[in-house]
Amino acid sequence: MLPIDAILPELKHTLEHTNTALLQAPPGAGKTTRVPLALLDAPWRAGKKILMLEPRRLAARSAARFMAQQLGEQAGQTIGYRTKLDTRTSSSTQIEVVTEGILTRLIQSDPMLEGYAAVLFDEFHERSLHADLGLALVRESQQALRDDLRLLVMSATLDTAPIARVLGNVPVISSEGRAYPVEVIYRPVALRQRQHTDAVVAVIHEALAEQSGSLLVFLPGAAEIRRVEQQLRGQVGSQVLVAPLYGNLKATEQDQAIAPAAKGTRKVVLATAIAETSLTIEGVRVVIDSGQQRRAVFDPNSGMTRLVTTRVSKASAEQRKGRAGRIEPGVCYRLWSAEEQAVLPDFTPAEILEADLATLVLELAQWGERQPDQVSWIDPPPPAHWQQAAELLQLLGMLNNEGAITEHGKAARRLGIHPRLANMVLRGRALGLGSAAAEIAALLDERDLLGPRSGADLHERLRVLHGEYQPPRLDHTRLRHIRHVAQRLMPKESVKRTLPSATDTGRLLAHAYPDRIAQQRASQSNHYQLSNGRGASLRNDDSLIRYEWLVAADLDGKAREATIYLAAPVELATLEEDLAHLINTSEEAQWDDKRGTVVARRVRKLGELVLEETELAKPAPELIQQGLLNAVRAAGIENLPWTEEATQWCARVQRLAHLHPDAWPDVSAKALLTQLEEWLLPFLAGMQRWADLKKLNLINALNSLLSYPQQQQLEHLAPTALTIPTGQKVRLDYTAENGPVLAAKLQALFGWTETPTIADGRIPVLIHLLSPAQRPLAVTADLANFWRNVYPEVRKDMRGRYPKHPWPEDPFTAPAQQGVKRRVEY
Repeated sequence: MLPIDAILPELKHTLEHTNTALLQAPPGAGKTTRVPLALLDAPWRAGKKILMLEPRRLAARSAARFMAQQLGEQAGQTIGYRTKLDTRTSSSTQIEVVTEGILTRLIQSDPMLEGYAAVLFDEFHERSLHADLGLALVRESQQALRDDLRLLVMSATLDTAPIARVLGNVPVISSEGRAYPVEVIYRPVALRQRQHTDAVVAVIHEALAEQSGSLLVFLPGAAEIRRVEQQLRGQVGSQVLVAPLYGNLKATEQDQAIAPAAKGTRKVVLATAIAETSLTIEGVRVVIDSGQQRRAVFDPNSGMTRLVTTRVSKASAEQRKGRAGRIEPGVCYRLWSAEEQAVLPDFTPAEILEADLATLVLELAQWGERQPDQVSWIDPPPPAHWQQAAELLQLLGMLNNEGAITEHGKAARRLGIHPRLANMVLRGRALGLGSAAAEIAALLDERDLLGPRSGADLHERLRVLHGEYQPPRLDHTRLRHIRHVAQRLMPKESVKRTLPSATDTGRLLAHAYPDRIAQQRASQSNHYQLSNGRGASLRNDDSLIRYEWLVAADLDGKAREATIYLAAPVELATLEEDLAHLINTSEEAQWDDKRGTVVARRVRKLGELVLEETELAKPAPELIQQGLLNAVRAAGIENLPWTEEATQWCARVQRLAHLHPDAWPDVSAKALLTQLEEWLLPFLAGMQRWADLKKLNLINALNSLLSYPQQQQLEHLAPTALTIPTGQKVRLDYTAENGPVLAAKLQALFGWTETPTIADGRIPVLIHLLSPAQRPLAVTADLANFWRNVYPEVRKDMRGRYPKHPWPEDPFTAPAQQGVKRRVEY
């Protein structure tokens, strides 16, 4: 009897009367394996199948096999599963457990999902990109085409509010868990040590000595798992089995990791987040949590994804702890402190907020949606990520200018790999390099076969794939997996598999990464410029340095200068032939530092890479103006001939913009830089050299940002000066801290009791009261209060120091004056 069994009648009754529900059940409740079986006899199923989505291949296989065992069958009969590379189904299959990408392909080919009665989203709290997309598509299908289709969202740590917001006021059913108590032991490790495995290994030895049962150790990635595994070999006895568990392992090795330990032995399972949910590893009663996770984070500015190691969230930490209490009371060692636990983020960010969205945008274009706001999201995709993805797909010819999917895009989507790689495979087939393109795509679709220390040459990986080179410590399981993926991507027609040349490898890569073509900055240099305008570099000892032109397939994503991890050489003539549609000729004007003037050229460019340039003898004046504007943009607007008047003008307008942002323009340095064409370009007529800018009247240029009525209002609302009681005009300093500031001798302000203001009384002027020696005595925004409460003390201190200047007892009625005492004594 599992806890979920108690709510199964309520769940079945709910789904008989409504088509959508949320199920919240903690780890160990049994939702993954009991709920689908309980729905087999539902009358609304009417002979149609139940589709259950799992976020990972291992979980899908394991759940299907366990449910099949409950029926006394093998997987592939009543209970089947489908993953990217492994399928076990038959004509008798009634429950299909699939990974999330499979659902997207199913609903794209059959929007009504006619063969299915229900779709179950398991472990939805993981919020993978495919899960969010799948839920959006199924919900749209349900509402528009299939109101009889049941939709059940299941999770252990579900934050129901945002999901209910999208799904509407649907029933939420909660189940109690059956978690045994788990003791938490904190073993803090200094942040700088957390990348090292010594601390993890030490806690493993401690747990083996002090605790019974098997251990589940959470590490951020496969590299850390291999290091810990290597350290443990020879340190634990034969009665302890060390078993790695991560996504790229062979299925049999994954199954071995989750199988019960043999009698008289213990197991140490070294796992990534793959073991957080859905799996019960028999015999585990001790969890050791490194507190780290590895996530792919996409940068839309660079167009690159980088893997980052971050702290786990509280939800993930609780999920991991719960693995220790599935079968008996357990223990969880955490390699951080209780104080750190309190400040962990509540949840891991949804993948849609951080991921490369190219695949998602292509899928939605196939679905018929061209803008993100046409879809009901739990968390909408970031606009910058969406825009970058759409631009990439247009560059690859998969979307047209209106955002609709092209025939090429449809063909690429059917391959089931990233659009970049799909473009390479399709273009490779047309070039007669189909098998090579398939192999490169398979290599890039997985983690690097050799690792970054083996150099960046992708051709070396192809040599390994063809058996021409076998490095030490080669992961043969991954090698077989890559070969299997490559075979799936091969052209249907029989093609002899031959090793492509190094430059053919680069030629194919250019079709996947036209924005990452790299030109060497100087002969034999390890520094390159990418066609997207960014910088990149190879390690100093990399063999690829001898090539002037490369295509970079994998970089670390650093904003300033990325390190190239995988690349291949390419010939310029080949680029000009294959990517002719991406090469543009235009006239440009740029600043020439050596000549101190603007130089206009006709340039032929691939992205930001200049392939050929010719200086123009008689460039158009507009082109010269644009070049000078580019020089200003590069040098920064601070290098323009700023006067005090122009600086104060900006501060005055900016003060009003803060007060009325809808009525006055933003004239901060950043805003002015982005609006150069609007306010500066018209005033550069006739200029060609930087020295010509000295003639520029910045006030006239800046005033062009204001309408004529605003120019009139500016002096009224933010005057440059105010008249003080002596009759003098004193300039206001709008650039001063807490400005505007009026600075004047204290004696010149006698009788001034009303604090002056600007902006029709909404902003008080800050008064700096000065001594006869022009040194600050006091700062106030309330003159009446100063005269009444502060002035007596100032008078006491100052009258002896400056006896020739007036220090009246009553400053309210004393005449204001600039100089020394008048004849009347006080």
